Amino acid sequence: MTVTVLLADDEQLIRSALAALLPLEADIAVVGEAADGDQAVKLVTATRPDVVVLDVEMPILDGMQAAEQILTRDPKAKVLMLTRHARPGMLRSALAIGVRGFLSKDCEPERIARAIVNIAGGDRDIDTSLAARALTHDCPLTTREQDVLRVTLDGSSVREIAEVLHLSSGTVRNYLSSAIRKVGASNRREAARIARANDWI
Repeated sequence: MTVTVLLADDEQLIRSALAALLPLEADIAVVGEAADGDQAVKLVTATRPDVVVLDVEMPILDGMQAAEQILTRDPKAKVLMLTRHARPGMLRSALAIGVRGFLSKDCEPERIARAIVNIAGGDRDIDTSLAARALTHDCPLTTREQDVLRVTLDGSSVREIAEVLHLSSGTVRNYLSSAIRKVGASNRREAARIARANDWI
């Protein structure tokens, strides 16, 4: 049975290569291509593919946002996510919203094709190295440290963070200092960016 696939990736070269190579590796038919997450969501409705392959990093809607919209509209939809920068927190978030597969973009086309077929058949297909990292790479931050970094993302000053969280400025500085040390950052804004990149906030 032919598996129909929608490919979404903002890098046309990668998208075109997958569209050409996947049908050579398995009984796969590419029924649509999207250059961003918003277009992917719209094309899913129009093409009704068996499997949606989403790049994590795309403009307008990123892969995670697109997957969430697709799965909210149709919880039975089957989504495979590909990423060049796989982070453990991202994998956990993807699984939580119902994504069925998660692979590195460095995988060979044959591996991606096999995952598509597996997912179309009702299985999950998660890169084993990503799964291992997700199990072992826990967030080093306390809840309060996450709180202060989350507010830091807005560009707030220490005083403003203290007001938002109903803490003293000294307490906020202590939390920030601890968080900066734990994530290996040089300042609070860098610490917030690192925490966001790892899906810790």
